[in-house]
Amino acid sequence: MWDVAEELKAMLVFAEHRYYGKSLPFGVNSFKDSRHLNFLTSEQALADFAELIQHLKTTIPGAENQPVIAIGGSYGGMLAAWFRMKFPHLVVGALAASAPIWQFEDLVPCGIFMEIVTTDFRKSGPNCSECIRRSWDAINRLARTGPGLHWLSEVLHLCTPLTNSQDVQHLKDWIAETWINLAMVDYPYESNFLQPLPAWPIKVVCQYFKNPNVSDAQLLQNIFQALNVYYNYSGQARCLNISETATTSLGSLGWSYQACTEMVMPFCTNGIDDMFEPSSWDLQEFSDGCFRQWGVRPRPFWITALYGGKNISSHTNIIFSNGDLDPWSGGGVTKDITDTLIAVTISDGAHHLDLRANNAFDPKTVLLARSLEVKYMKQWIRDFYARLRGKH
Repeated sequence: MWDVAEELKAMLVFAEHRYYGKSLPFGVNSFKDSRHLNFLTSEQALADFAELIQHLKTTIPGAENQPVIAIGGSYGGMLAAWFRMKFPHLVVGALAASAPIWQFEDLVPCGIFMEIVTTDFRKSGPNCSECIRRSWDAINRLARTGPGLHWLSEVLHLCTPLTNSQDVQHLKDWIAETWINLAMVDYPYESNFLQPLPAWPIKVVCQYFKNPNVSDAQLLQNIFQALNVYYNYSGQARCLNISETATTSLGSLGWSYQACTEMVMPFCTNGIDDMFEPSSWDLQEFSDGCFRQWGVRPRPFWITALYGGKNISSHTNIIFSNGDLDPWSGGGVTKDITDTLIAVTISDGAHHLDLRANNAFDPKTVLLARSLEVKYMKQWIRDFYARLRGKH
């Protein structure tokens, strides 16, 4: 983004989403209860951005008759696309990177996300995904006894020892989330987006998963080595804390509430097409969990009613970019819809790689994607000035 802004002589503005970072409408009480959280919605966030653009245009000298492009990655990418759909008079176009706008209802199969995670591991080592698939039963067998729980806690160097079956489920969820995060940030160079990591971290992890036919004890020792790549690449960790998977605060509290209201994304696994324990999507169970945590019930059909689901061909000037390593690409737009709703697929690309700064290790595919994105942006800008001249 920085490089492109320079090329287009553009001003780069980062707008903080309400209820994230320092933008807390009720200060310390913002997350107190659902009454205070009522204003945390994607629609309200888009309205904030609309207000901000109008404010900038009236307060910054020379900005009034200039085009604006919405850019975002992940949820930010969804907002960028939706902003262009809802406020086409305020932005000339949008770049929606790794934006899973179709990860709702049954627009895509609920298992696609975990299948892509599994494919990433399978491609990075011949037996890698199979070792992980077998690890769940190994954990279950080892966790059946008190001494087994103690042994697991020791061998995985856990900060808090496992004491019951609930802890074991929590452990397995944490390990699964680690593999998911690795798939998202499988970048071709060292990075620290979620954690400090080596280049191509899944390849590094898969070095420990060469033989699926080892004993349960050996498999779990290998799991520890692999987890260590993610949690202790810097060598600073004294133990592994199963209550966190990312070092930086990415606003997980706000997202948890949004997932329980609007952002209802069905996920499932079957243990055959993916390397995870089978788990079906159960909306009622999900809803009950949301009610326990936030006192709210999800609205699973609202996002498609609000933003159109797959019926978006009447919109224009949106680029949807996705890396084929990114599990979120399963819920993204990966084929052109019209000649102005463009899909850009980045082979060997992970989560919004195209938005990251230029790097000497960038694959050619992302360089190509970026140049294509800039080509479209320049066209949108030209069209804007042509219309402006036509008015005068």
